[in-house]
Amino acid sequence: MQSISLILLALASVSSARSVSGGEYRRSILNATAMANSSFYPPIPVNKNSADFVPDVTGIPLLSKNESVQPWNGVHHAPTAHTNALFARSCSGPVATTPGTFWYEQITHNGISPFINDGASWPVFRNVMTGYGAAGDGVTDDTDSIQNAILAGIDGITRDQNKLGTTGQPAVVYLPSGVYSISKPLQLYVGTVFMGDPLSPPTIKAAPGFNGNTLIYGKDPNQGSTINFYIGVKNLVFDSTNIDKDTTFTIIDWSVSQATQLTNCVFNMPSFSSGHTGIAMPEGGSGTYLGDLQINGGVVGIDMSNQQYMIKGVAFQSSTTGIKLSHCFDCIIQDCTFQDHSIAIDMSSNSVGSLVVLDSSAQDVGTFIETVVTGNGGSSLILENVQNNGIGSAQTVMASGNSNPILSGNVADTWVMGNTYTPGGSPTGNYVGGATFTTPRSSNLLSNGKYFTIAPPTYEQYALDQFINIKSVSGFPVFGDGVTDDTANINSILSTYANCKIIFFPQGTYLVTNTIFVPAGSRIVGEAWSAISAVGSNFYNPTSPVPMVQVGNAGDVGVAQISDMLFTVADVLQGCQLLEINIAASNPGDVALWNSHFRVGGAAGSKVETNCAGAPSSCKAAFGLLHLTSTSSAYIEDMWGWTADHDLDSGNGQNIAVGRGALIESSSASNGGQGTWLVGTAFEHNTLYQYNFHNAQDVYAGMQQSETPYWQGPGLSTGDELDPAPWAPALVTPYGDPDYSNCGGADAQCRMAWFEYIDSSTNLFLYASGFWTFFNGNDLTNCNNNAACQTNAIDITSSSGIYMYGINTKSNLNMVTGNNGLLVTMNNNPGGWGGVVAAMLAEE
Repeated sequence: MQSISLILLALASVSSARSVSGGEYRRSILNATAMANSSFYPPIPVNKNSADFVPDVTGIPLLSKNESVQPWNGVHHAPTAHTNALFARSCSGPVATTPGTFWYEQITHNGISPFINDGASWPVFRNVMTGYGAAGDGVTDDTDSIQNAILAGIDGITRDQNKLGTTGQPAVVYLPSGVYSISKPLQLYVGTVFMGDPLSPPTIKAAPGFNGNTLIYGKDPNQGSTINFYIGVKNLVFDSTNIDKDTTFTIIDWSVSQATQLTNCVFNMPSFSSGHTGIAMPEGGSGTYLGDLQINGGVVGIDMSNQQYMIKGVAFQSSTTGIKLSHCFDCIIQDCTFQDHSIAIDMSSNSVGSLVVLDSSAQDVGTFIETVVTGNGGSSLILENVQNNGIGSAQTVMASGNSNPILSGNVADTWVMGNTYTPGGSPTGNYVGGATFTTPRSSNLLSNGKYFTIAPPTYEQYALDQFINIKSVSGFPVFGDGVTDDTANINSILSTYANCKIIFFPQGTYLVTNTIFVPAGSRIVGEAWSAISAVGSNFYNPTSPVPMVQVGNAGDVGVAQISDMLFTVADVLQGCQLLEINIAASNPGDVALWNSHFRVGGAAGSKVETNCAGAPSSCKAAFGLLHLTSTSSAYIEDMWGWTADHDLDSGNGQNIAVGRGALIESSSASNGGQGTWLVGTAFEHNTLYQYNFHNAQDVYAGMQQSETPYWQGPGLSTGDELDPAPWAPALVTPYGDPDYSNCGGADAQCRMAWFEYIDSSTNLFLYASGFWTFFNGNDLTNCNNNAACQTNAIDITSSSGIYMYGINTKSNLNMVTGNNGLLVTMNNNPGGWGGVVAAMLAEE
């Protein structure tokens, strides 16, 4: 075991001894490498789920579409008051009490589904007791009552018929406090939020003689696992203790993908079980995040079988195995506790790319982590700030079948097994079987020595009178119907009640023609992903982008929290920046987004869905998704920034050229010394980049998942849009847009979107990246696991203090490049889905 203090890999300018410019030098290096290595790619391990990880680009039928709702053809204008605010208010924030009833159970539920026939009558909120006859007494069989609440539809169409698309059937199935006895499995569908009362979480309990081997099927059976989006399960207790402990039984099948939420739940299984599993993913999926759970008993707490995942804030108690990584190309476990297990984490399947374990601990555990030693990128393991108070010699890392531990005891800093790129090391990297490095975490990112995290709020401490339903403010009508311009009245209500009330947006699509300003003191809660959607000429100019939603102004400090919302566009709007955050938090977590997502195209209610099957240059549908400006500090958890690669609500082609994914310029030097956290995020299919860290400072990112636009690359059949086209005439220098000068002019494989573009940044702590290329020019056939379908993935220029752990790429020749000729190739780092690097450490 070696100890290395990491002070840098120089990423400064190209040496003056070189006779060519930096751009020319990099281009010659990258092209030469591509030619030299094009004939050799390492074999990719075959796993039982490999077939599940081919992208599903089929449409989901929406057979009851309301064709009359077309916001791009003109909007209705709601009546507005003569002033911008209802009346002056002076508040010190909503007042917390000890309410006896959960506010959400009491508030007016007037949400709608605008884009289906008779959608104004669609039942969004379903109370299983008051509306469907469930008893919740622990004796009555409540199976049918709960399932009927899940299935309820409209005009003879129920939610199991696969006729309402993904976005047309939002349903919040609510369980008041009680014990619900279940005799057979419950089945969820896309668009379902299955939730209980957090004040006294209800229990769903398998009855004796339960007919089946799964309590809850979270995956919609009508859709493949990789298109199971927009499903939530929260504030519930699950109990399988009536089922024989040795019977094979799963509490929840969670074979789902992005924009899903599993949080604030307890799983109770029999102790000393040989058959029960809490969370399983038998059909795979493309997930991002789950967290803040308690899992007790069973043989396995979580059986992970997914492309990538972040598990945060889960307490495992008395399972034989806490987490079994049956398959995961890119996984991260953060702030988890394990107690009384034979094995806390089993990654011995040889079907893991990399695993990062942060800020976690084990107590009375036989083996903390059981793994395999590959000698290459596969099964890379990174431990950081890990405490192991195990049994006997505290076996922290064990190789499967070996009686001698690879590592014992605690890990105070960072311990790595896998391929590493470090200052002064080999330019082709070094494989280490267990080395300790120093990761100098910024104090701005920490709480009690750990990276700061915070659970999604339920606001359960506030009574109903501390909430405002934005559709129920007298004199200021807000419709959320996808037709009416709600801009002025939303802004009036937000400005009036900032720092006074929590604003509830019932389900619907809130059409806006100008910026919605979210002032300091705001707390916003959506319902099954309530949408704010832009339309109109204010968002047309790509050289002067306008935010659709702007959170605070530069220099603001305070509270701004957003939960369960969706940001989208109703038209092709090349000047629309969907979300801009300027405000800095008073305290970590005061400025935050949870379970809030972006969607451009791919759904009813937008011209982008139906008019973007041709050349991408004709569908620059939005300027960018997320912009964290230099003055901002924010905590973002469970966010999917999706430019549609396929149609959720039909079968329309989707060649969409949104300019930018996430632009992170947050800087502790500009925001008063605050950090920024990205926890379980994914940005996909944006044209220039997915993540851009530009002049950023003190940022933590745990789990970054991305895919390149499917239309990019060799074989492009819809026109000659090679990056930075079709945005080349409108590159915005202050935004740090890449110009692709590192590529030859006609090099289509090089001129594809950067997954991560890092420029002039410092103190970035980036853990668990999964960057996947599936297509070249919408053609999958020649882009298999062994091919190099994209030249470059990550670029680091003029930056320092960059600490990257668990880099995973698929079909990318160069995993990391830099402006001094830094080159990390897939060929030198075989493993996972193509290439895996355990540690890439750069300091200028």
